[in-house]
Amino acid sequence: MINEKTTDTKSEFAVGGATFSFMGLGLIGGSIAKGARTVAPDLTIKALEPDSASLQPAMEEGVVNQGFTEPEDAFFDCDVLFLCAPVSVNEKFLRENADRIQEKTLITDVGSVKSTTVKTVRECGLSSRFIGGHPMAGSEKTGFKSANAQLLENAYYLLTPTEDFPEDKTHTFSAFIERIGAIPLIMTPQKHDQITGGISHLPHVISASLVNFVKEHDEEDGLMKLVAAGGFKDITRISSSSPAMWQSICMTNTPVIENMLADYISSLSAFQDVLKQRDPEKLYDFFSRAKDYRDSFQAADRGPIKKISDLYVDIPDVPGSIAQTSTILALHGLSIKNIGIMNSREFQEGALRIEFYDDSSVEKAAALLKDHGYKIFR
Repeated sequence: MINEKTTDTKSEFAVGGATFSFMGLGLIGGSIAKGARTVAPDLTIKALEPDSASLQPAMEEGVVNQGFTEPEDAFFDCDVLFLCAPVSVNEKFLRENADRIQEKTLITDVGSVKSTTVKTVRECGLSSRFIGGHPMAGSEKTGFKSANAQLLENAYYLLTPTEDFPEDKTHTFSAFIERIGAIPLIMTPQKHDQITGGISHLPHVISASLVNFVKEHDEEDGLMKLVAAGGFKDITRISSSSPAMWQSICMTNTPVIENMLADYISSLSAFQDVLKQRDPEKLYDFFSRAKDYRDSFQAADRGPIKKISDLYVDIPDVPGSIAQTSTILALHGLSIKNIGIMNSREFQEGALRIEFYDDSSVEKAAALLKDHGYKIFR
């Protein structure tokens, strides 16, 4: 059963005196650490990273108080231990360091597979201290350099307490998750793996297979890659995620992914039959059902890969056009995150794509550019 908890916004994990330790400080671990630092500046935050160069920016920014390249005893002196490495690395760390984790320490992770981690936790005698966590937020970018406290805002944060994890601690940790801007959802580890298998793991496999399919069918002149436009790039953007992470996920959530992949292959075969029959009603129904269901999704930006805040502008192909457009936005205080010329216009007629930091900036920019006579596409 899934519960969306609304808890007291006060949390013993987000007030003075608490200590958090992070094993791994990449995109997700770094974002949680930054979020915790934002809501509780007096927290003590420790981080373990084998590469000292990865710790340097976190310490320079004041996010981390103490950095470790090896699991020293001081690292384990904490109230909450966040395991933020790939699932297999988290499990190896637990097996090797179970006896060093203090009785007072709440253990959590950020992995997208729970079944094998829960098994490891039980084998290590740590189940009464473990609550699994999985922020449904992310980016195709990786590393601490891409981490930010806003990454978790309005994102669902799946919590999977073990059967013997105290209920009061579940509520307390949920309150902390709310304080850093995320929305906690409580469920069993089994339900978690089933859900993420369908809405995260299978889509990544499909995305990667589609990219590889196009790569293998492209000619030497690379024309398919050259003309790949908005639609193809949108549905395959997640393929830019870490290969090591997805290798680990497929090695741990194998049964769920395998079963869902079999069902998906069956659904593709069924569509192939409809296509062979050239049945117009069934073809329309196939796409109509998908459109209706997709349109029913919540507009809130809570998925694993954040929605891009952008628009397209039709500009004349003359010198100074881009500079003129960006100057208009700058003069009205709108910051551009990224800007680029569209060489292909599959779904958007605009020749210039402008990306902003949030949707409110998109709305302001669209209205502003329209007032200046520009044609805008979304």
